[in-house]
Amino acid sequence: MPLHHIPWSDEGEPTEAVLRELLEREGYEVHVWRDPADRVYAEHHHDEDETLWVMRGSLVFHVGGDEIALGPGDRLELPAATLHRAVAGCDGAAYLIGRRSRAARPRPEWLGVHTHPCRTGSPHHGV
Repeated sequence: MPLHHIPWSDEGEPTEAVLRELLEREGYEVHVWRDPADRVYAEHHHDEDETLWVMRGSLVFHVGGDEIALGPGDRLELPAATLHRAVAGCDGAAYLIGRRSRAARPRPEWLGVHTHPCRTGSPHHGV
């Protein structure tokens, strides 16, 4: 799984129920997380693949020399072992965190396993 930022392009507001269902179909264990304004996460990594899907507010991730801003509906896929840090925006953030082990990743269709066609840890985030 490469590092991947997926901006929200659908019409309408990203709801928890819809985003949760999509992540669970992809094999993620999903948790809701909320950060107060300006919450800072120091540089860390996860032993599992992680994806974050923002429902409300904003987050800025720092990965390598890149800065990735996420707002409602935006998703970030972080491969296992990716060093990153993050800061919640002025209004805080509410988002879903999905985690899965490498063994739980969907297999490509050529192996006869269906992969979901939708757009496509660490104790630091809590559960």
